[in-house]
Amino acid sequence: MQGGAIGRCADCREHPPAWTAARAALRYDDQARRILLPFKYGDRVETARALAPHMARAGAALLSAADWLVPVPLHRRRLLSRRYNQSALLAQALSRLTGRPSVLDGLRRTRATVSLGHLTGAQRRTEVAGAFIVRPSRRVQLADARVLLIDDVMTSGATADACARALLAAGVARVDVLVAARVADARLE
Repeated sequence: MQGGAIGRCADCREHPPAWTAARAALRYDDQARRILLPFKYGDRVETARALAPHMARAGAALLSAADWLVPVPLHRRRLLSRRYNQSALLAQALSRLTGRPSVLDGLRRTRATVSLGHLTGAQRRTEVAGAFIVRPSRRVQLADARVLLIDDVMTSGATADACARALLAAGVARVDVLVAARVADARLE
């Protein structure tokens, strides 16, 4: 997804995201789910190292243009219960693999949000609107930079959009998105 209306899905044309381009290593299907769900919820942290080469291949152009890799943050309560942020692990693995620097604490989730799995795209956008800020201690570092936002799964793009809006409001020059997997738009099937 990038560029003008051509090449954008229907939802992106209807609700243009704040990020410029997005890439995914995998399509979120049954096979990807068998990899990603244990990674996200089952302490399979080693999966980040296995996914990083696939993400690097899919997002090669975005990675080469990025000044910083910034993961989507978890709320502190979710981080305490899960004990790790899977997006931060992916950003770390990509940083090691590609040599692109990461700012693992660049964004902060200001409030807990409900699990988005059961929500529509519009409900997801409402739920995450304003839920992210750039950490004040990272504003100067990220100002005028090209940020590559890292996440595990993109469904509607609402979380990536909310993060991109926070980054751009803090002075970031451009935000692109790289995810391990993208849920296909059922309307295009």
